[in-house]
Amino acid sequence: MLDGGVLASDPARYRLTETEVQSVPLSIASYLVVHAQGVLLWDAGAIADDERRSSPAGAEHRITRTDGQERIVTLGPMLEEQLQASGYPPEAVTHLALSHYHWDHTADANAFAHATWLVRPGDRDAMFSDPAPGAARPATYRALKGSKTVTLTADEHDVFGDGSVIIKAAPGHSEGHQVLYVKLAKTGGVVLSGDLYHYPEERTLNRLPTFEVSEEQTAASRRDVDAFLTRTGATLWIQHDLGHHRKLRKAPEYYE
Repeated sequence: MLDGGVLASDPARYRLTETEVQSVPLSIASYLVVHAQGVLLWDAGAIADDERRSSPAGAEHRITRTDGQERIVTLGPMLEEQLQASGYPPEAVTHLALSHYHWDHTADANAFAHATWLVRPGDRDAMFSDPAPGAARPATYRALKGSKTVTLTADEHDVFGDGSVIIKAAPGHSEGHQVLYVKLAKTGGVVLSGDLYHYPEERTLNRLPTFEVSEEQTAASRRDVDAFLTRTGATLWIQHDLGHHRKLRKAPEYYE
């Protein structure tokens, strides 16, 4: 688990109040999945290493999205430093998958243009549309246009062919939003949520963000992922849940 820092947030954007959530700010995370047949990076953070200009972890960084909205991130450690400390420098990554194209998941994507990119057509089309979606920062993923690309059309894509790493469609937050299932020998099954949820209270109180591409699709995707969790016995990790994020082991520690 790679720590991408903390994102300032407004629960009202998720139809929640500050009194209903345990933590107002949101966590930012990426994940490195090491398999005998390859190394997959899931999501690529909010602030690119080359954009932060050596600002230390804990510093505040502001960005402006394509739609002109400003966002504030309290920086985590540099992504490359976390990968190097884990024994897997960026060039060791063989596969890249983004839960979706929003700016806080794509920051360092260009650094992995050498890897095989696993993407659903709805997201790829949106990413390279003109104009780009408002929540995107196209400069952070522009190099992926020339990457070796596997377009995912099946509901469940088995990345390495043995059922241990599965990318599952979960559209609604974006056109081609997806979640990741990892079956770990000791830890058990884990589903990384992408932005299917941001706050755990979205799940317990049945609230939807105000900015979905399709609220109906998101609601259906949540039901579908719940059924998948029941079928597999997996645990859902909500990537933006800061309380849970702080309890988890971060790189170079790992889960087996």
